[in-house]
Amino acid sequence: MGIPEKLLQFRYHLSVLIIASFVLCLLLYAAPRLLTLLAYFWPLFASTTVFLVLVIAFGGISHLATDHLHGEKAGEGLLDYVTAGRT
Repeated sequence: MGIPEKLLQFRYHLSVLIIASFVLCLLLYAAPRLLTLLAYFWPLFASTTVFLVLVIAFGGISHLATDHLHGEKAGEGLLDYVTAGRT
């Protein structure tokens, strides 16, 4: 079997490959650059980072520390609240 017969055997695969490559090249050409996106969204990234740091610093760490000090198992208070409402 020669090369032309192999090309005819895989003509659908080759056509899909060519079309996918063309579409990918068009998307890469039309898409904005990464630095452009970062320059546009940096205030959102910065404010989200500050918010998450504040939540972890003020809420997450102190809340986890108090649960272990009082000996309450995780979720036990919530289960007690839910079961108390059914009586």
